Amino acid sequence: MKKILAMLLALAMLLGCAAFAETVNPDDIPDTVTSADGTYVIAFVTDVGQLKDKSFNQGTWNGVKLYAHANGLTYKYYQPANGNEATDDDRYDAMAAAAQGGAKVVVAAGFMQGTALTKAAIEFPEVNFVFIDGWPLSDAEGNVLTNVAAISFQEEQAGYLAGYAVVRDGFTKLGFSGGGGGTNAACDRYGYGFAQGANAAAAELGVNVELRYSWQYGASFSASPELQTMVAGWYQSGTEIVFACGGSMFQSIVAAAAAADAYVVGVDVDQSFESATVVTSALKGISEAAQLSIAAHFDGTWAENYGGKLNVLGANQDAVGLPTETWSMEVFTLAEYEALMNALKEGTLVVDATDYQGDAITTVAFSNLTIIYE
Repeated sequence: MKKILAMLLALAMLLGCAAFAETVNPDDIPDTVTSADGTYVIAFVTDVGQLKDKSFNQGTWNGVKLYAHANGLTYKYYQPANGNEATDDDRYDAMAAAAQGGAKVVVAAGFMQGTALTKAAIEFPEVNFVFIDGWPLSDAEGNVLTNVAAISFQEEQAGYLAGYAVVRDGFTKLGFSGGGGGTNAACDRYGYGFAQGANAAAAELGVNVELRYSWQYGASFSASPELQTMVAGWYQSGTEIVFACGGSMFQSIVAAAAAADAYVVGVDVDQSFESATVVTSALKGISEAAQLSIAAHFDGTWAENYGGKLNVLGANQDAVGLPTETWSMEVFTLAEYEALMNALKEGTLVVDATDYQGDAITTVAFSNLTIIYE
């Protein structure tokens, strides 16, 4: 019952945050503020890549800014030293700087934060930490750290929706370029969900679809000439649309798509505003989740619903989906999308969430989808 109540609370909060986000553009909220006493109440520690990666970091940061702005609180972001080569020590140093700078809540984005976050949570027990794309953490004795709230998403559902939609819209030669080198569970779920959705739509249409699938050049989630060259080669050989699943990798994939007059599926946030090549984006509510978990610290619900716990958000919490107001679908309809979402919520459609790392997806037998692993 407590879990059900927590999810209902999450849904209500998510919808409230979404409504707020529609009236205040996070881009209009400054990234830096001046604190009169030199302290910053809410902090954000970035994942690898840029703060303004137009994806995972930026989406999470937007949630931090929106909550702080709405509640008149100071805020600050911290980027670990050494950029894409940041170590666990670099991440810990950023978290420690945030705690020592007066943070009551520190939001840390990305699965790479786990080791540093464990150390920081033990060192600063008076600070609450939000672990986006994370899991509950424990100390060396196995005691769960109750000042850490873990948030994860059913990315397989978002990936499924995107894969299903683009195939129903007429695309049959797809690509997936993922971040994390094939070891990032969120990206793994996105990719496998994308394949499942594409296969399901292809089976309904009675067509065969191919999917080029690669983790190359994505280990650091960064844009690179090598990634752009690889994806440009895909487009030249007939690939029509690529799911750009990895932070700043988006920039290289969009550049390749623009040069080839081809298309892209964005990830995490609505990326249609960044390029005309983006047909749709596989969304997860990272901004809303950040606001929701920060709010729990201030409204007294942290201990009951968040501290030491994992909250998994998906279709039932309206935390995954496609941006229907900005997509450029020509055949796939809003009514079809809503029917698909309802099926996810009712449980008549279940998307397999198996974490297929690296080339393991090639072991899956698809009826109407051929995986070309690179």
